Amino acid sequence: MKLIARFQVDGFEPRQISGLDADWVGVMTFAKTFTSGIIGTATTVFMSAGTEEGSRSYVATERITGRTEDGGEGSVTVQHGGLESDPDTWFGHIVPKTGTGHFAGWSGPARIIHDDQGPYFEITLA
Repeated sequence: MKLIARFQVDGFEPRQISGLDADWVGVMTFAKTFTSGIIGTATTVFMSAGTEEGSRSYVATERITGRTEDGGEGSVTVQHGGLESDPDTWFGHIVPKTGTGHFAGWSGPARIIHDDQGPYFEITLA
């Protein structure tokens, strides 16, 4: 089953890593709202490398909590990343055994894609 879960980023906050003073890496937390496919929210820990716009790389881990359009409620953790300049490198997956409630047992790819309506997760449930 393929699930299209559209979201918007509501805000972000830069974070510091204790004991690390480096300009080659950045860490932020994001707040997201999911508006279709999954209705709910997510908290994302986002780490980027590189400083030049268009040539950075990122990895992120996020916890999504919400309900699917069929009414099932739960939470699940997703990891994703890639090179900003090359969407062909973008990857993502549901972290096995992190689902609760209706999302328990979810596994499979979970990539972020952008289209003319904005960003969304394309989740292929195995």
